[in-house]
Amino acid sequence: MTQTAGTTDTFDSAALRESLDPVIWDLFPMDTYFQNTIDKVDVGNTQHQWIFDSLAAAANNKQIQGDTITYATLATAFRVSNYTQIARKAVVLSDTLIDGVNVVGQNSMGRAIMKSMKEYKRDVEFDLLGRQGSSAGATNTAAASGGVLAWIFGASQATAGFNGNTVAATSSAGTTPGYTSSAVAGQTDGTTAASSITYTDVESAAELAWLDGGEPDTIICSNGQKKVVDAFTSRATRTADIGATDKLTIQGTVNILVTSFGTFKVVMSRYIPRNCLVILQMDMWAMGQLRAPKVKEMAKDGDATKKLIVGEYTLIARNPNSSAKVVDFKES
Repeated sequence: MTQTAGTTDTFDSAALRESLDPVIWDLFPMDTYFQNTIDKVDVGNTQHQWIFDSLAAAANNKQIQGDTITYATLATAFRVSNYTQIARKAVVLSDTLIDGVNVVGQNSMGRAIMKSMKEYKRDVEFDLLGRQGSSAGATNTAAASGGVLAWIFGASQATAGFNGNTVAATSSAGTTPGYTSSAVAGQTDGTTAASSITYTDVESAAELAWLDGGEPDTIICSNGQKKVVDAFTSRATRTADIGATDKLTIQGTVNILVTSFGTFKVVMSRYIPRNCLVILQMDMWAMGQLRAPKVKEMAKDGDATKKLIVGEYTLIARNPNSSAKVVDFKES
């Protein structure tokens, strides 16, 4: 086939309008499960303190008749603290972009604020679940809130008189966090092991929390570790009751893991370190807010508009012995 001579087609025209979809198709994963699930409480200073306690070990308690009583000093409860951390997102748009030109979707500033608020929340989730230790900060040094992985100490850690619950892939699994001088130390990873997490590893970590009196109920892990958990076969069933008219399904995932030391909801997180898995008693964790996040109007000093999203928060590990972690294992 041959085009008729003299035909003007779309390749010759300079008057074509663009074809542009009126919607911006976002891919904004916002599965901040830990932050959404734990309690939110108000705190009144940049250093927030709390106390947790435990019972003495059970022992054979038998006494003779008429015995003279000896009084023993009760075990002391532990006062610990965490520091608030400032998080922010800054937005500045030219007034031409805001008021002058046509844009796809909603107004440019509204969209920028919406996107920045989502990024702020993801950053907070990353820090709450993270390895970092706490710090009071100083002039020109940012304060830091210690994360979940820092607050769950190693099983051999006895600083300040209490142990945490850790199962590690190797005996040289990096620096074990501890609590001294009003600060919790960060977790430093060791060399990632050649082996993957097993059911026994998870059960052993849950047992450590149970022995300390905890009742953990949730496992949070990365997508890679979730695939490892999905592959567990020990003490697992992959059958489901179906009715005569139900569609058949293939069960290839573990969303509930049952052990002798607890039944756990298994949740995937995009924000937890990929070589770690945490086993948490969720009511023993809270987020303290010194300043809830809000949008501030900043001073205008040119032909642009400035906004600041800022908040200040800390993680409260009400009693970290209630929880456990499995660290330094490879992913599948």
